[in-house]
Amino acid sequence: MKLLVDTHAFLWFMAGDERLSRGARRAVERASGDWCLSAASIWEMSIKASLGRLALPAPAEAYIAEKVRQGLRVLAIEWPHAAAVERLPFHHHDPFDRLIVAQAQAERLAVVTRDAVFSEYGIKVVW
Repeated sequence: MKLLVDTHAFLWFMAGDERLSRGARRAVERASGDWCLSAASIWEMSIKASLGRLALPAPAEAYIAEKVRQGLRVLAIEWPHAAAVERLPFHHHDPFDRLIVAQAQAERLAVVTRDAVFSEYGIKVVW
């Protein structure tokens, strides 16, 4: 199963944070190279870091660049992903999450997230 890891799940996975469920951690570990992070998550982390609402081990650009060098796959935001947000019902109002849902639908990816609202969009949620 190919996975798209939501922002909080990515941060918790990288930090070894116990808030990430065992099932989610196992799914990401088992997926090895078959999981990715949305460029929307990088945008979200960058905004939150610039506002002082997120402390990363390094500036977002350097932090993500290092993860990419270590093998992280980043799912680019393509125009069909962005346009697909228009068709989504408003189960969720967070623009980053809505874009992640659109990407998951378009690319047929399960999403690793603790946000139960994602499943209301008909996508597989791993937690």
